[in-house]
This record gives sequence, C-alpha cells and structure tokens, in this order.
Amino acid sequence: MEIAERITQQGDRVTLSLTSWGRLGEAMAEFDGHNVFVAGGIPGERVVAEVVKVHRKYVSAKVVEVLEASPDRVEPPCPYYGECTGCQWQHLSYDAQLKTKREKVIDALQRVGDFENPPVSEVGPSLDQYGYRNHARFTINREGSLGFVNRETRKFVRIEKCLLMHDGVNTLLEDLQDHCDQTTQLSIRAGKYSGDSLIQPYLVHPEISVKTGQKHYTETVDGHDFQVSSPSFFQVNVDLAAAAAHAVRDRLQLGPDDVLLDAYTGVGTFAILLAPSVKKVIAVEESSAAVADARLNGAGLNNLEFVLGRTEDVLRNLPGNLSEKPDVVVLDPPRSGCQARALESLIEMAPPRVAYVSCDAETLGRDLKILCEGGYQLDEVAPLDMFPQTHHVECVAFLSRSGAGTPSNSDHSAKGGLTLASASPRRLELMTTLGLEFTVKPADLAEDAIPGESPQQMVERLSREKAQAVSANMDSGLVIGADSTVVFEGQAVGKPVDDDDARRMLRRLRGTTHHVSTGISVVDARDGRTLSDSMTSEITLRHISDEEIEHSIASGVTKDKAGAYAVQDTELRPAIDWQGCYNNIVGLPVCRLLEMLEELGYQLPAGWTVPNDLICGEDCTIGSARAINADNRADNKAGNQEVESL
Repeated sequence: MEIAERITQQGDRVTLSLTSWGRLGEAMAEFDGHNVFVAGGIPGERVVAEVVKVHRKYVSAKVVEVLEASPDRVEPPCPYYGECTGCQWQHLSYDAQLKTKREKVIDALQRVGDFENPPVSEVGPSLDQYGYRNHARFTINREGSLGFVNRETRKFVRIEKCLLMHDGVNTLLEDLQDHCDQTTQLSIRAGKYSGDSLIQPYLVHPEISVKTGQKHYTETVDGHDFQVSSPSFFQVNVDLAAAAAHAVRDRLQLGPDDVLLDAYTGVGTFAILLAPSVKKVIAVEESSAAVADARLNGAGLNNLEFVLGRTEDVLRNLPGNLSEKPDVVVLDPPRSGCQARALESLIEMAPPRVAYVSCDAETLGRDLKILCEGGYQLDEVAPLDMFPQTHHVECVAFLSRSGAGTPSNSDHSAKGGLTLASASPRRLELMTTLGLEFTVKPADLAEDAIPGESPQQMVERLSREKAQAVSANMDSGLVIGADSTVVFEGQAVGKPVDDDDARRMLRRLRGTTHHVSTGISVVDARDGRTLSDSMTSEITLRHISDEEIEHSIASGVTKDKAGAYAVQDTELRPAIDWQGCYNNIVGLPVCRLLEMLEELGYQLPAGWTVPNDLICGEDCTIGSARAINADNRADNKAGNQEVESL
C-alpha cells in the first residue's frame, strides 16, 4: 500500500490521526494543510484513508485500514455500508452513537444558540436499532434497478435489502427490483404495524405483482391509525414518534384544563395523540392535503379544531379570535425551523409552556435563542434517537416563561445597533453567522408588484419600504430591509400560495437557467437617511424529478420561498451551477450589506472579520467577497442526496 506524503488527487492514501466529528458524521483530521473528513472513522483512531474527492477547502476520504482502533468500533452488518453512504455510523457501537449525538446537540446549542450549559438529557434510545424505517426513496438506474447513490462519488449502488427498513419495505423492494425503468425516483412507504403500503409513482410492468400509485396509506402510532397522503410528511420511526408525544405529555404535565396549540401539525400526529390529555387542541397546518388527512384521523375526538394556514400568519391573527388563550404550544416545524414572524407572534402570545420538536440541532439552537431572548427559559432538551446508525437526532425542547419579557440569555442588543426588518429564517441565519448583534422586527407589508416596474425595481422598493416601516417606530439604530424574487423569462416568480403552486413553479423552473434578484436597504432611524440597492445572480437548476418535487413539498421546504426552492437545501440540492453572489441567492448579499453599513457609519467590533462561511462565491465582484462557496457549487453540480430523508 503506497502512502502519499501529500494529497493531490482522488485515490491518494494517507495515514491520519482522527481528532473529532464532522458535521455529517465523518471523523476529522488535518493533513497537508487540508481538513480531511473521513467516512468510517472514529475520533481517537489512527487509520489509512483513501481520498475520495479533493474539494477546494477540504478533502473527503474513507477508511481503508484501521491501524489503531477505537474501543467503540464494531463490525458493520450491512454489505453496502460505506458504498451507499445512507448510514454513517454502523461501525460505531450503539452506546457510543447515543453519547456522540448528545455531544453534538450540546455543541450546536452552545455554538448557535449561545447557551453556556444547555440542559440536555441523555438520548432516548430507539426500540429497534435496525429495521425501524417505514419510508425509503430509491434512485432507479437505466436498467430499472433500485438503489441509492453515494453522496461523494455519485456511484449508483443496487440494493437488495436495506437494513434500516422494516420487513414491509424490503418485501416490496424485492418485488419491484429491476422492473422500474419507467421512472428515475421511487418512494416506498409501508406501515410497520398497519400492514398498509404506498408506492409512488404508478408503474406498469408485467412482473410487478404489488399495487402502485396509491394516493395514501395508513400508519399506526401508539395504537392510533393515521391516514397519510402521498405528499404528506410522516415520521419514519413510529415508535420514537410515540415516545416524543409521551415526552411532551409528561414533561409539560398536560391536564384536563389545558388548551393546547399544535403548530405545523401535519396529519395531526401530536394533536390527536395529546387530545385525550387536554381540554382542547387547536392544530395549525398549511398543507390542505395534510389537513384533510388530519380531520379524518381525528374523527371521533370532539375537542379538536384544525386551522388551515401558515403558522406565522395564523399565530399573528389567532389571539383575537380565541375565546381561550393557549396554555401550551407544540412547535414541530420542518428542518429549516420556524419563521421569525412565527416566533415573534408566539412571544407576544406568551403561553406559559412550549415544546419545540426538531430534527436539526442547529436550527433548534437558533430558534431557542430567539425564544429565550423573548422571555422564555430553556428547561430541558430531550434528544431521541429517531434515526439509529446515522448522525441525525430528533430533539424535544421544553421551555417556560421566565418573567414578563425579561430575556433569560444575555442581552444581544447593541447601542445604536442593527435591526433586521425581515421574517425570513434564511436572512436570520445569515445575520447570525455574521456575528453582529441585532434584533428582529419583521415588517408586515404587502409584497405586490407595481404595474410597469421590473423585478429588480420591485425588490429594491420592497426592501426600502420594509426598512422604512420598521424604522418609523424607532429613535436610533440602523434598520435592514431585504426582499428577493426569482426572475424567469423577465418575470418575477414569487412565493407559492399553496402546494399546487409550488409544484407548478418547480416543474416550470427545473432544468432552466434563470436569475435571483435581491433588494437590500439600510435606513438610519435617527435621521431617515436611506441606502438602497439590488443585486442579481444567475442560477441553473438540475432536472428535478416529480418524486423529488413531491418530497420537497411534503417536507415543508418549498413554503415561503421565491420559486419554491432554496439553493442551500442540502436534501434537494437543486442547483448545478450559479454565477454571482451565492448569499444573494440565499436572500441577503452580505458583502453589499457590509458596504452600506460602513457608509452609514456603523462601527464594526474591534478585531471583527467576515466569517469564512459568508465570503461569497468566486464570481462576486463586490467588496472583499471573493472565495468560499465553490465547494457548494461543486456539491450541487453533483446533485448530492443523502439517503435518509428526515
């Protein structure tokens, strides 16, 4: 085995001492000036690793020989382990998986949420370490074979049996294998306890003996049957879904006099399982298909009320329409987290107890920080191992009011500081990463175009109007407004009004090269001085399949996004290329913002520099933005997909 002294290309083999965990479940090492992310490794080990891909800022590799093994290393039982990349931790003992997941949650809450000693309990284990998943999404090759695609190499791996899936899924896989050349993506759902199933899309082949093309199927959680329509989201591990509901019921001490508000209810899982413990449940969901399922699922419960609408809109208008104020709120948003406007409305509503369910510890940390700055205290974060053998972890956070609006974390406002006049979680995330102290006050304005104005003129005007509306109620400080739109064939493509609109947008935009324009304005609240500008970047989407579109809609990612997609979506990875400022496509051209702040006299903290993660793409020509996101472009060109879809 030839050991390289330097990393120059794919296939090089190097000896590494692994030091820590990476973001996607790999072990990390430093070698030859590179950060090396090593699949199949464990921190503390010494290994020989083979380079899989050389990125601009890091190197991907895999373990080919273990020289000094960790005591936590076990033999992976799956013959495809390491090839399909759907599991990251089959080589790690289950006890070590649980310990590591707790450490990752603590790290995210400290790093993103600024919690010094977050109250994170031990991770609740899964009933089954294998055979727990009720849902698989397969890629189909030209021969009609079902399999998964390696995240780094993009190599197709034919799968005869997936050990993460329960027997119902694998039985259907066996029947469908090699007979699905009519499509490129296929979804199998099978109820672990109900025996029901759903296969999408509809297929015609003489050797397929099972029914396909079902519109819905039945899943059973904690003894209760739930109808789940094809586009609707449902948890892949029903035993842990029941455990999450039990945790909410017990930790929040639900009682017969409580009114519970369940936001992002989906097909009504939490609302229905918790309804017997409370006086009344108000359940909010914006997907009409999911609400139809939820009403059917909740038939027979007379204390359930379903409200169709976006959580951020419903929470803003709900208090005046309620005869009884909620005592408890359950938040179960998609991976991207809550809209800032929803959190702001929740803080104004001030329910005494809140449970926040999340499959992404970083967005959880971001949103918990906002809630705690708005008067809540974080009592406990209870991780649950919803996804054994992977680096993913589900968390249920429990909060209570800490006083009349007194922040329980440190006060992050700055004298003459910054205010973001936007409810966009993407802009909030960019501003948080920027590391400057700011507050959030969304502007509640209509976002309609004026006849005759171009998309660029529209977003610049709207950004200015948002900033001015918020600054009108302030005596000092700088207010940042922003607005974005997708531009296709010269016309603005706004946010989808519902699932059907999102479906139409994505089908229209897939495989095309179009533009994203963002308007940005900064207003000095003291004297009204205003700077406004707009930036336009070019983006090319890959040909996204209908199945991928349905999954994206069901996951909630399409909601409140111009064009119904997000360039930074690590599940869909819609873009294969872009030109111009990457952050502009996300929704806030940080490079231009910093120039405008400087022009208005904002004093950056001593020693502050632009975080590397926010230095825009190499094609950006504004300010000092020159270098980083070429790796994002490369990954999106490859169309990366992780096997597990949470």
